[in-house]
Amino acid sequence: MIALENVTKRYDGVTVVDNVSLTLGGEGVTALIGPNGAGKSTLFGLVGRLLKPDAGRVTVGGLDISTTPSADLAKTLAVLRQDNHLTARLTVHDLVEFGRFPHSRGRLTMEDREHIERAIDYLELDAYRNRFLDELSGGQRQRAFIAMVLAQDTKYVLLDEPLNNLDLRHMTEIMRLVRRMADELGKRVVTVLHDINFAATWSDRIVAMRDGAVVADASSREIMRPEVLKAVYDTTVDVREIDGKPIALYYG
Repeated sequence: MIALENVTKRYDGVTVVDNVSLTLGGEGVTALIGPNGAGKSTLFGLVGRLLKPDAGRVTVGGLDISTTPSADLAKTLAVLRQDNHLTARLTVHDLVEFGRFPHSRGRLTMEDREHIERAIDYLELDAYRNRFLDELSGGQRQRAFIAMVLAQDTKYVLLDEPLNNLDLRHMTEIMRLVRRMADELGKRVVTVLHDINFAATWSDRIVAMRDGAVVADASSREIMRPEVLKAVYDTTVDVREIDGKPIALYYG
């Protein structure tokens, strides 16, 4: 499990994550939602050791992230940041190889190569393996980064706004792949999402934040109620059933 115990983060005296205690990673896909400035990306950064908490403790699979060596933590937790821009010109295959670095330390074994090939195949990237990342569409490039994460072969996977700057078709494609990773491979995925309807459609659990605190934590269907969404977003929301799934309509 991923556990946060009384975790607080401040910037210039302003509290952006306020004494949060929470466990994650028990379900296949957990979505972190909330308005801009709610603290969800900061919480993501604290779990992924991209940020250091001002108070409290974070553990992943029993490992204290403040003291565990990076190489050891990277065998348990994979992190895909939103700003995953690279200066080097890499092919898809080169990128996916990076996912094996915690295991290979740059000297690939047969096992490493098998993980790389499985990840490329699973993300349906074989036709693009020798293409440079800057030659791909946004959706193809995001699949390549997720293949890198998959090759890392960790139980826990953190994805920070994986749908950012994608069109509707590619957003659906990415979430379908994330869902498959959880269901077929047993991954425990925690993802920051802005679109509540995508969160409700593809997630098992939703953790909603506002003003640095967790204001709702339940199954997708329990979160998708007008009174809950109003408490999160401070706006009038209507929830309709479409093909058996709750869909939020915003009225301001």
